[in-house]
Amino acid sequence: MKEITYNSIFILLFLIIFGCKKENNKQDISGKMENVHTSDYGITPKGDSIKKYTLTNKNGMKIEVINFGGIITSLTAPDRNGKYEDVVLGFTKPEGYFEGNPYYFGALIGRYGNRIANAKFSLEGKTFEIDKNDGPNSLHGGKEGFHTRFWNIEVVKDAKFPTLKLSYTSADGEEGYPGKLTTTVFYTLTDDNALEISYEAETDKPTVVNLTQHSYFNLSGNFTKTITDHELQINADHFLPVNETLIPTGEQKAVKGTPFDFTVSKSIGKEINADDDQLKKGKGYDHNWILNGKGLRSIAKVYHPETGRIMEVFTDEPGVQFYSGNFLDGKFDTKTGGKNEFRTGFCLETQHFPDSPNQSSFPSTELKPGQKYQSKTIYKFSVKK
Repeated sequence: MKEITYNSIFILLFLIIFGCKKENNKQDISGKMENVHTSDYGITPKGDSIKKYTLTNKNGMKIEVINFGGIITSLTAPDRNGKYEDVVLGFTKPEGYFEGNPYYFGALIGRYGNRIANAKFSLEGKTFEIDKNDGPNSLHGGKEGFHTRFWNIEVVKDAKFPTLKLSYTSADGEEGYPGKLTTTVFYTLTDDNALEISYEAETDKPTVVNLTQHSYFNLSGNFTKTITDHELQINADHFLPVNETLIPTGEQKAVKGTPFDFTVSKSIGKEINADDDQLKKGKGYDHNWILNGKGLRSIAKVYHPETGRIMEVFTDEPGVQFYSGNFLDGKFDTKTGGKNEFRTGFCLETQHFPDSPNQSSFPSTELKPGQKYQSKTIYKFSVKK
């Protein structure tokens, strides 16, 4: 009996100790994985499978990302009553994204965010002709830019917060751009309700790079409402006037005394219909602001009075494109019912300046072999009671 008792005790202790270790390991692994969920999203006409990754922080905030275009299909944020609602525009069905996505909803943009005049530029004495997909110009990397590509996505298991690593290698000559460009983007959802986006890129030949994210925001959570009641502040004393095809003229104009002055917060709609040549050319705001300061700093803040939602933008980029959704035309259904009508979403696209490869007075977007392109942008959400 003693032998059985001792053996039983030994076995019991072994099971308890082993079970605890196993349970602890399970908790360690699941603790890093349970806040990232992977699911099937859709199938393209070519038969390619689209995966969706859902990141959730400790507060219940969620971001949904698909491997097609690195697109953010949903992002929730709390209102002053603690209610989380989706605040980014997007399609109701997967087909909307892979059958054109004319608005670039939620997409990663490259190789070159914004416009390049006449769809060409010169680099080290050689002229490169790139895809002409916006009248005479090239827009957002061309018709088959990064927003149409499949990105490899990995869950970063040892990250402090839910993090995705997205990578894509653009072949030499893709859409006319020189050099094989290897791009890595990290999406991180922190516990203070911030989406951090970190960009990296390397090339094997001299090229130009300007990466950004093209989410449209509507902090009301109702995508049929216009964004003209949102209050916006931009930390910029100058902006870039544009010509008839929205290419910067080269002038760096002071915002003071113009409808482009957002140095003090005001509603987007306050002066959007003013009798102003630049507003007429853009059909509203669709311009690059020259940001004050350098390094990672707060560059813009948006407040929605009705819901109390606030979105603050931080970046280390020299510019931001504020776009007031002037080309949304009601052709597509929203995720909350109704249509994506005129000015029902806005973008704050952090960037180097449009057409920089053709304008020597602008900050350079050239990337050479041996160099690493690095940039960071943060969209942080909070509420005003």
